[in-house]
Amino acid sequence: MASTEAAASRGTGSRLAGWLQRQWWQAAPSIVARLLWPLSALYEALAERQRRKTAPEATGLPLVVVGNLIVGGAGKTPTVIALVQALRALGWTPGVISRGHGRQGEAVVQVQRDSAARDVGDEPLLIHLRSAAPVVVGRDRIAAARALRQAHPEVNLLLADDGLQHWRLARDAQVIVFDDRGAGNGFTLPAGPLRQRLPHAVPPRSLVLYNAAAPSTPLAGWCAQRRLAGAVELADWWAGRPCSLAALQALKGKPLLAAAGIGAPQRFFDMLQAQGLSFTPCPVPDHHDYATLPWPAGTADVVLTEKDAIKLAPARCAGTHIWVVALDFALPDAFVAALARLLPASSL
Repeated sequence: MASTEAAASRGTGSRLAGWLQRQWWQAAPSIVARLLWPLSALYEALAERQRRKTAPEATGLPLVVVGNLIVGGAGKTPTVIALVQALRALGWTPGVISRGHGRQGEAVVQVQRDSAARDVGDEPLLIHLRSAAPVVVGRDRIAAARALRQAHPEVNLLLADDGLQHWRLARDAQVIVFDDRGAGNGFTLPAGPLRQRLPHAVPPRSLVLYNAAAPSTPLAGWCAQRRLAGAVELADWWAGRPCSLAALQALKGKPLLAAAGIGAPQRFFDMLQAQGLSFTPCPVPDHHDYATLPWPAGTADVVLTEKDAIKLAPARCAGTHIWVVALDFALPDAFVAALARLLPASSL
């Protein structure tokens, strides 16, 4: 009885959260959002007070913060991976620090290839696997930076994943990421999706990157080019084998189930549909741990994101073909050049 009541409570909470988020993403504030606005004003005042009393600390290396103004995912993880690759091409040796959202524990931990997502976070583990950059997670990002520098003295630049509101981090530059939802109704939490107010202009030493086909806010910025890079079976993905467009195209005509535990699963489903795939969508919560498989037993073929694959061992999926669909995320050359101008050339 108790477990049934707990499950019902979770279901009610999920429905309420979904209802509230639908208020957030309306173009104009709804009546509910306006009623919640006093709480947003309190939230802003407390956040500003915290920011003012937090003294920024230098990590000893040039530091680029990547983050977003909205809650949930807007494309930070593919942005960090693409930035690692772009900065390497410019001659830097980057490392990544992150809190590791959703992991067990808050201690400083270096991410290894065989780390479990529950211990280091799904996104930091994916960043490490995809980029091969050193990654250290910790609630204390300054301590994480020190640990990374000690373990990897060759690193000469740090990327802070999801560090935009971590005011303790003294930064050389920051990349503010938006997706096609923009700033929603324009209100801060809990009346809207913003962690902090949308500024009237791009802040100093900041660049705006849109994970969308066109800018979704009034802020000037660049649009990343994003497409599906292809598919690969789960065991081959874990072995480091590349995905292929041919494998993705071969799934056309098959009855598929598509799972996505990301901030905006519909974006993944839309990209699959654009490739001509037919599937039953199976959205699961962001950072879903996959302790229980969300598809029915006997499902023949499942396609999912790399962020989902990072929590699935092939042995758990016997009898089902699991296809990992990877994202190709390209940064505009002008964006990379603008970022390079914000970094100290003397460190190269």
